[in-house]
Amino acid sequence: MTSETLLAAGLAAERKSAEVTDWAARIGWLVGLALFVALVYWLMREGWKWRGTLQGDLPELPGAPDDPGPARLAMSGRYHGSTTAGQWLDRIVAHGLGTRSRVELTLRDTGLDVVRPGATDFFIPREALREAVLGKGIAGKVLTEGGLLLVTWAHGERLIDSGFRSDHAAEHTEWIDAINSMINKTETEGAR
Repeated sequence: MTSETLLAAGLAAERKSAEVTDWAARIGWLVGLALFVALVYWLMREGWKWRGTLQGDLPELPGAPDDPGPARLAMSGRYHGSTTAGQWLDRIVAHGLGTRSRVELTLRDTGLDVVRPGATDFFIPREALREAVLGKGIAGKVLTEGGLLLVTWAHGERLIDSGFRSDHAAEHTEWIDAINSMINKTETEGAR
């Protein structure tokens, strides 16, 4: 072998990284990072519970009546949450309204039946419905323009916006027309 080859082999051998010898420091950093992540998670959970406590004045959610009547429209999709009406970042978490889930919506002459597997079901009576519009966002979820069905309804002394997204977004327009016609019909009947 030539001296150049021996020199190149020696340099290649020197390029190896040094073995890790300070395991205690590395383990300490990992434990510290895990504790920091746990602290952040705990603070987020406490904030969620605190928000629920602040919204404790919200009455219990109404259940579906014993005889809700025939279905006018049905839709499968996702429930993205509820907020104070007009304030799309003020999430309502009381009574499970902040829990995202799958949803089966059924519009009946008596109101809107919201069935959520794994979360609290509720019913929005026809008299409580105020408006249905297409929206693009609700607390924590932003979609393209018109990608969200927003239903405004009264519960207790509060107006609430609830956001739904159908598995087939083309259905949203039909739902808006049906809900708003129900609201207009109720207002016409109430004016008599």
